[in-house]
Amino acid sequence: MVKTARTVIFSLFITSLMINFGGCCVYSFTGASVPKHLKTIAIPIAEDKSGSGEPGLRESLTSTLTQNFIDDNTLQVASKTNANSVLECTVISLTDAPAVVAAGETVKSRRITISVQAVFKDLVERKTIFNKTFSNYGDYSTSGSTVDRNNAIQAAIKNISQDILLAVVSGW
Repeated sequence: MVKTARTVIFSLFITSLMINFGGCCVYSFTGASVPKHLKTIAIPIAEDKSGSGEPGLRESLTSTLTQNFIDDNTLQVASKTNANSVLECTVISLTDAPAVVAAGETVKSRRITISVQAVFKDLVERKTIFNKTFSNYGDYSTSGSTVDRNNAIQAAIKNISQDILLAVVSGW
């Protein structure tokens, strides 16, 4: 009986160690599957073909993407002439539509939806790794100000940037 209790306690201890120390890497997406020959990435300024006329949209997307890659640290951000890979992005649409409509057809909140065409290229092997469209959104209250609308745009950009980062570093 004592031997069985010790075995159970030992098994629980080992399981606990595996969860606490071994499990930390099981769910990690970053860096897990980027080919070894890719060390750097260039992120040129995004294009804006949305027709929205939203000031600073392409700069904001580029800045957020760049910061995400710096924070992630899987690929070092470099100039296009020194990079192993390049991520080219184009904003293809920005829509601003009602999200919540209350009684009497009063619009309570609106949704900014942004779609970005992202092309990730391996410059070493000279091939396109992916060419995908990413779309995400941010909501804002109609009783708010233009600051609320801008915050919704930034939320959409932040979400799209995270989606693109994950596709680059773990989409293999």
